[in-house]
Amino acid sequence: MKVGIIGAGNMGGAIARGLAQGHYVKACDIIVTNPSTAKLDKLKAEYPEIQTSTNNKDAASADMVIIAVKPWKVKEVLTPLRLRQPQILVSVAAGLTFETLAHYVDPEMPIFRIIPNTAISELASMTLVAQRNATEEQTRNILDLFNEMGLTILIEENQFAAGTALTSCGIAYVLKYVQAAMQAGVESGIKPKDAIRMLAQTLEGAAQILLKNDTHPAIEIDKVTTPGGITIKGINQLEHDGFTSAVINAIKASM
Repeated sequence: MKVGIIGAGNMGGAIARGLAQGHYVKACDIIVTNPSTAKLDKLKAEYPEIQTSTNNKDAASADMVIIAVKPWKVKEVLTPLRLRQPQILVSVAAGLTFETLAHYVDPEMPIFRIIPNTAISELASMTLVAQRNATEEQTRNILDLFNEMGLTILIEENQFAAGTALTSCGIAYVLKYVQAAMQAGVESGIKPKDAIRMLAQTLEGAAQILLKNDTHPAIEIDKVTTPGGITIKGINQLEHDGFTSAVINAIKASM
């Protein structure tokens, strides 16, 4: 399968790098286009087998075309390319619905909307996927492709707003906690670099507990909150200071 990626910015470049490291698409079958050459040159230096071009038409003949440009540029970029089935369109453009995208391509062609988060650059993205006009095999192929760059979940398009708040916005909220906890650690005498590593590994551990076990955060919190212990005192202080409400309000504000 040949994959064309239009846009070599943070997301398009990360997807190209992720695909090149995976098993489903050969690097030589990936072509990335961008109006300027600086990002293309950097990508080519890292993965010499990836094809690059400043002409979007060079990507438009691929079996799968991934559009990774700013939402307001999608119409301008897609319309002249006249994409049609059996090609597959994959859109990374936030906020553009299937109904809108269908106006710029063959409306009967398979279209996927995907929302990765910035951890895709580390092959650790939480990627949301919705599909229109796709077969089960095509959907499975997309899930397999992006599972090589983290974890992928298939959802309905009407769940995208909530899902994006939890994942794409959510990664910033998690990092905000890390920043605050790091400040507390530094105030207590821990070096900043050490605090970051401590917190990052703690988050990694918490994530693995949830991903690898049939459990719930409340169950795991109970395991470390012994009666009269220091953890329950901290948990109660978080609640007194409105931590849970702040997180819920932040996610609802992002929808």
